[in-house]
Amino acid sequence: MDPIYLVAGIDTGIGKTVATGLMAKSLRARGADAITVKMVQTGNDGFSEDIEAHRRICGCGLLPEDAEGITAPQIFKFPSSPKLAAELEGRTVDLNRIRECVEACAKRRRPVLVEAAGGLHVPLADGVLTIDFAAERGWPVVLVTCGRLGSINHTLLSLDAFRARGIKLAGVVYNWHPDADPMIDRDTPETILDYLGKWGFPKRIVRTPRVPDGGPYPDIDFSEIFQ
Repeated sequence: MDPIYLVAGIDTGIGKTVATGLMAKSLRARGADAITVKMVQTGNDGFSEDIEAHRRICGCGLLPEDAEGITAPQIFKFPSSPKLAAELEGRTVDLNRIRECVEACAKRRRPVLVEAAGGLHVPLADGVLTIDFAAERGWPVVLVTCGRLGSINHTLLSLDAFRARGIKLAGVVYNWHPDADPMIDRDTPETILDYLGKWGFPKRIVRTPRVPDGGPYPDIDFSEIFQ
């Protein structure tokens, strides 16, 4: 198992936060001292709602690292791309702070699941997209997708971008989505697996069931991804 993973989605609202929480829950249930980090939180003031969701799903409560602020190193009020949200506050996204906080977490607990903000091509700073940051750090990526209309296009574009940048793919999480057409929902995972094989990625995909708001949160085995 790698010490640090980036959890990235094909789009905003694809279910990254729930998927990250479920993966952490699974890892902790199987003996790993997993911790999650929200790389950049927008739309919040002084706290990270995504970190709170991760802890609620895990059932572990807030961790000492949360109180230290190293699991949500960059928080901005406006719900937008990190670059814009930072500019509206007269700030810039401190990429070094993110690196330092993730590495500090990795010295205490492993693995660290770093949830990205939005999709892979979301701007973090001038000339830096989320996927650029992932490539620079060399973290393997867990890609979160689903079967809603249009998701197959975004999924394959994401995989192709990984291929172009030499990014390691740990696996794919395929979330249940209320708007997924049953026919599309059956076809999409098979198409993803087909292209994973064609493009030289590991053929690892884990499906999640419907997760009700507020739980109960299922125990899903993600060991196929975390090898």
